[in-house]
Amino acid sequence: MSFAFTPGLKVTKSTIVKKERVLPITGEVTVKVGDAVKAETIVAQTHVPSDVHMRPIAYIVGCEPYELPRMMKFKEGDFIKEGDLMAETKSFFGLFHSSHYSKHTGTIELISDVTGMVAIREPPTPVQLNSYIPGKITEVIEDLGVTVETVAALVQGIFGIGGERHGELMTIAEPDEVLTTDHITKECAGKILVGGSLVTAEVLKKASEFGVTGIVVGGLRRDDLNKYLGYEIGVAITGQENINLTCIITEGFGEMRMAGHIYSLLDSHNGRLASINGATQIRAGVIRPEIIVPLQDNARVDEEETLTYGMEIGTRVRVIRQPYFGALGSVAELPIELQAVETESYVRVLNVKLEDGRIVTVPRANVEIME
Repeated sequence: MSFAFTPGLKVTKSTIVKKERVLPITGEVTVKVGDAVKAETIVAQTHVPSDVHMRPIAYIVGCEPYELPRMMKFKEGDFIKEGDLMAETKSFFGLFHSSHYSKHTGTIELISDVTGMVAIREPPTPVQLNSYIPGKITEVIEDLGVTVETVAALVQGIFGIGGERHGELMTIAEPDEVLTTDHITKECAGKILVGGSLVTAEVLKKASEFGVTGIVVGGLRRDDLNKYLGYEIGVAITGQENINLTCIITEGFGEMRMAGHIYSLLDSHNGRLASINGATQIRAGVIRPEIIVPLQDNARVDEEETLTYGMEIGTRVRVIRQPYFGALGSVAELPIELQAVETESYVRVLNVKLEDGRIVTVPRANVEIME
């Protein structure tokens, strides 16, 4: 019998979750190994240098470059605000003068008596990194960040938008229900809503207006996604959208009933605090959107969780690439020989019997096992 190994989405009642929280540049780590942290605890911070603005001040005020330092009202290292008098020249017994007022706020890094240029760097941007999940610090990466560890229930989705957030889980619909604006009430503010087979642009917009933290739902139509965001979005990398909620779909694009084991797990934690992240990358270096529900420190870890396991005839799978992205089915055949695909490459493939009865051939790398 043909046999393959393919990673699937993780859905587990209890597992050890580890998160590396690392700054983009060196800075200060504010916690130490063994510290207990909350999701909002700041674990590291730094300041990212901002833009530098170059201005030909000697030319603007009408002096020679070597004269510029004497004409300046500030010196290198001084902080200057927008609108401050930066430089001024006077001529013909003071009857004529030319002045320049700063167009930027920042620190003067350079006054050149060779080129007549002045460089102003805007104030640095503060960056604070929170823990994202509550837990304990198990490692400190000097001047960069930490590793946080916790025991939690974990659910990975197939696609998401929006970044890291945390809030209480709130079940609002059955797994086969289409979400409507009536499901969104004032009580949903600050909550991560769970349930439903479809969320529309109208529901997402109302949820945003009501201050909903996140929505976990079975499916979402691409048109509704683009309508809500206001632009066409690809499915390669997400998570940086300028929106105030995070949406994670667990099944795929279109109206899709949320899988029973996912719904039951999340519903069992109704009212508990959870952390979510919609960041998705389905190319090299796969990143899955996730819902993490921290448990008590003494919670039992599910030893039966399997991250990868065999794929054989009859195995339930989900397609994770176009043109069948999100489609569910079962393995019908696992051909041994390599076959040509659209890119003219030769790869191992499998035949999948979709839920609508069609049998399609896709590369084995384009499916994942339904755990």
